[in-house]
Amino acid sequence: MWPFWWKGASGFSAHSTAEQVTHGIDGTALTAIITGIMACPYTLSSDNIELQFATNHLGHFLLTNLLLDTMKKTGNESNTEGRIVILSSEGHRYAYREGIRFDKINDEASYNTLQAYGQSKLCNILHATELARQFKEQGVNITVNSLHPGSIMTNLLRYHSFINTLGNAVGKYVLKSIPQGAATTCYAALHPQAKGVSGEYLMDNNISSPNSQGKDTDLAKKLWEFSLSLTGEEEL
Repeated sequence: MWPFWWKGASGFSAHSTAEQVTHGIDGTALTAIITGIMACPYTLSSDNIELQFATNHLGHFLLTNLLLDTMKKTGNESNTEGRIVILSSEGHRYAYREGIRFDKINDEASYNTLQAYGQSKLCNILHATELARQFKEQGVNITVNSLHPGSIMTNLLRYHSFINTLGNAVGKYVLKSIPQGAATTCYAALHPQAKGVSGEYLMDNNISSPNSQGKDTDLAKKLWEFSLSLTGEEEL
């Protein structure tokens, strides 16, 4: 993460808020769909698809595919660039050694919480990479980017009084506020500087770089085919 005060090429930094990166931007004619996920990192799903992979990747993969025809039609009719923003994390750097365990996606015996989370976040980046490649090849006026929002101060641990108290005491010096944590998503979705930018990984309102697995186009294509087979979707 950039130091809070260090502005990148965009002119914004980790300290910038959603209000700052969208200042003067009129989004009243735009439609946005914002999704959330279930926070269940320690269990496996009932259909034997590892839950981090299922909720952090497959759910978003399926929803995106179901909306694509509408997005393409809207983009053509309005002559307006569509933007897909996929929330990932720097946690992608802690995925399993092979990146994505296609042959062990539901292997409970070798499940590791941190690495499973990293795997799902790596999937988010690769999803954006492959979808952006396909759009470019097809001449579709839709961009796709993934991003790391930053470590954010929330009330997620409000029921764990000691940890929450400690986090609030220390976190305000090292973590982002909620407006700061929302900034990169808003930048990718709305800012004119992001027009035409696709297949990138953003952090702190600037283009950043994932690890080598996040840049692996062959791995991205393999994940795409694997995801299609699991969701029963057809090629674009």
